[in-house]
Amino acid sequence: MLLDAGPGTAPPRSLLILGGTSEIALATARRLIARRTRRVWLAGRPSAALDAAADELRGLGAQVGTVGFDALNCASHRAVLGEVFAEGEGPVDMVLLAFGVLGDQARDESDPAAAVRIAQTNYTGAVSAGLLCASALQEQRHGSLVILSSVAGERARRSDFIYGSSKAGLDAFAQGLGDALHGTGARVMVVRPGFVRTAATAERREEPLATTPEAVATAIEAGLRRGAATVWVPGSLRVVMSALRHLPRTVFRRLPV
Repeated sequence: MLLDAGPGTAPPRSLLILGGTSEIALATARRLIARRTRRVWLAGRPSAALDAAADELRGLGAQVGTVGFDALNCASHRAVLGEVFAEGEGPVDMVLLAFGVLGDQARDESDPAAAVRIAQTNYTGAVSAGLLCASALQEQRHGSLVILSSVAGERARRSDFIYGSSKAGLDAFAQGLGDALHGTGARVMVVRPGFVRTAATAERREEPLATTPEAVATAIEAGLRRGAATVWVPGSLRVVMSALRHLPRTVFRRLPV
């Protein structure tokens, strides 16, 4: 169900991406730069891939900076994110929280440490970064926090319940944070894609209603424009997941999911 959306917003002039090498995030950045965005910060672990992403966006006409960010190092988040917000070149119009790991369900079930790492990255790290960014947006009385959730969080599946449970926690957190920010000038938009064709999912079995990073980027821009609180990609997944969410467990267990 869609929450109260509030007013729509124009494409951001400035954008902070947490998870600066994410294919979905970079597709979104390209789309927004083509419209209005002129300043981009890519936050992620220092790497050749992060530098290449920054160079690509500079080639599109944006002013781009990179920021060392580790989702698992929550103790560092306040200093790292505070530096971006305090840079003094105007407000950050939009934060896109796009980091996360899929893991390997079969392996992670027998390796609790690996399972915990997924939970810490996808949920704990996102809670830390999300709260800090929300506070900064609220203080400047302006801005959108866009959080990449997943339909996997709608109902735990046998095939990916470790990843799905981490996204379920993130989704609930994002919705509550959006309610907390209501009326402050800052807002949260939750994005729930289905299976997205990326390098990270290339070896996985493709699922029905699969989508692409570019389609998610298009949906994010449209959601911002209309002031949506929740965006499904593709939109038909909203109906599909509503049905699956209410299936009895005895029936759900027999589905090939």
